[in-house]
Amino acid sequence: MLLQIVAGVLLAMLVVMVAAWAFGLAVKNGGWTDVFWSFGTGILLAAAAWIATGTDASQARRLLIAAFMLAWGLRLGLYLAPRVAGHPEDARYAAFRKTAKNYPLMMLWVSLPQAPATALLALSVVAAAQRPTPELDLRDALAAALYLLALAGETLADAQMKRFRGDPANKGKVIDTGLWAWSRHPNYFFQWLGWMAWPVMALDPSRPVSLLTLVAPAVMYGLLRYVSGVPPLEEAMLKSRGDAFRDYQRRVSVFFPLPPKAS
Repeated sequence: MLLQIVAGVLLAMLVVMVAAWAFGLAVKNGGWTDVFWSFGTGILLAAAAWIATGTDASQARRLLIAAFMLAWGLRLGLYLAPRVAGHPEDARYAAFRKTAKNYPLMMLWVSLPQAPATALLALSVVAAAQRPTPELDLRDALAAALYLLALAGETLADAQMKRFRGDPANKGKVIDTGLWAWSRHPNYFFQWLGWMAWPVMALDPSRPVSLLTLVAPAVMYGLLRYVSGVPPLEEAMLKSRGDAFRDYQRRVSVFFPLPPKAS
């Protein structure tokens, strides 16, 4: 059942990402890839959690996970969509457009791997949804609290950045206040933290399949910290902010929130 659901998520996301690729080419903005991925991942993982029946699996738990996945996808998608629609193309995709010999093919190879990434996330979501306890308990409450904390933290970080960028006096400056004084990427940190809810909810050494709940936080940490999150954004910031961002890098933790160093 688990593998069948994950395979279905993979196939559906391949369709979503091909559509994202085609739409991005049509409107000449690769940033729509992120928007399609956010909405598609949230909706498909919500559906995966809901249909993940199993022995003694709780309907209430499946509904809870589905609601969280839908909230995650909608929040991120609705945050990204106006930015993509109303601003110049993201620096990462703009760089591809300038340097790639075959931009459409390059974007296809950027878009398609995001489908298996969603399928890997589905392993954790479905494994948590199939936890064989018929009633919600303390672990579910702790997981829900962690997920809500992560969602609130990510929302607050995005709001602080939006307010900073909206002030003309901050043009050319680097935000180092609020959550951004403790982490250079607090939005990425809280996005990762939300996926830790699944091992909190369902990890059980006596059930080897529950080890799959660790896949999502591992995948998201790898993507955000080393692939599509931190590296390209910091490269772009170094180009646009120079020494100001280098000083920020020296003072502030790259991912996990830590007290800032003195100037």
